[in-house]
Amino acid sequence: MSSGKISRMPRILVYVLVAIAALYLLICLALFVFQRSLIYFPQPSAPGAAENVLKLAVADADLQVSVRLREGPKALIYFGGNAEDVSQNLPSFAAAFPEHALYLLHYRGFGGSSGAPSEEAIARDALDLFDRVYAEHSEVAVIGRSLGTGVAIRLASQRPAARLILITPYNSLLELGARQYPIFPIKWLLKDTFNSAQYAAHIRVPTLLIAAQDDEVIPRASTQRLLGHFAPGVASLRVINGVGHNSISESPEYLRLIGGAL
Repeated sequence: MSSGKISRMPRILVYVLVAIAALYLLICLALFVFQRSLIYFPQPSAPGAAENVLKLAVADADLQVSVRLREGPKALIYFGGNAEDVSQNLPSFAAAFPEHALYLLHYRGFGGSSGAPSEEAIARDALDLFDRVYAEHSEVAVIGRSLGTGVAIRLASQRPAARLILITPYNSLLELGARQYPIFPIKWLLKDTFNSAQYAAHIRVPTLLIAAQDDEVIPRASTQRLLGHFAPGVASLRVINGVGHNSISESPEYLRLIGGAL
């Protein structure tokens, strides 16, 4: 082999390594810039849902809340998943929980709510909604599903919720992101970490975690880690067999477990 060929090989290798590094940095930049489009998938409300909508004006947005209004002390606030039209829960919730007024928040950008979703914006909206509901109902249960469990647990650590129910909950979104993209520095890229673990220790109200046996999105280990952050005796975990992350609400046990915890 000639000396010219030998000298060209390291140079080609350098070019390849530089190209790989540039591609890696470009992907990191794309993950940082477009991360919220990978977290939130806004959904419109189902046809006819506007008949049961409360409009909630906050500082920088106009929010839509699907409601079943009812007088009395009991109310339920629900925070859905990252691609959920929460209004679709209204008929089943109304039938299953007849004593509760129902308030299902459409995140910013979802179901007619203005603005763009982010962890901090949704957290502020959750506080505003709770204060509105608590002014009329003295016993407010807070429910979150999937992404919404991070919203619900943070709210319950800051306001006098009567009950907390977390459906397919996770320890933190940062943890899930690192699992999904193991070769990228998610810790330094992710803005909305939804670190439920840091709020769990502050919860003092009865809390139920509901997991799906075959959850393909939230590993059971993540749910178990979250459970371990609650004070002893505060939280319990129930697993619904034979269902996945998105099919859990199709199980007859789903509404029974929620109703039993209210």
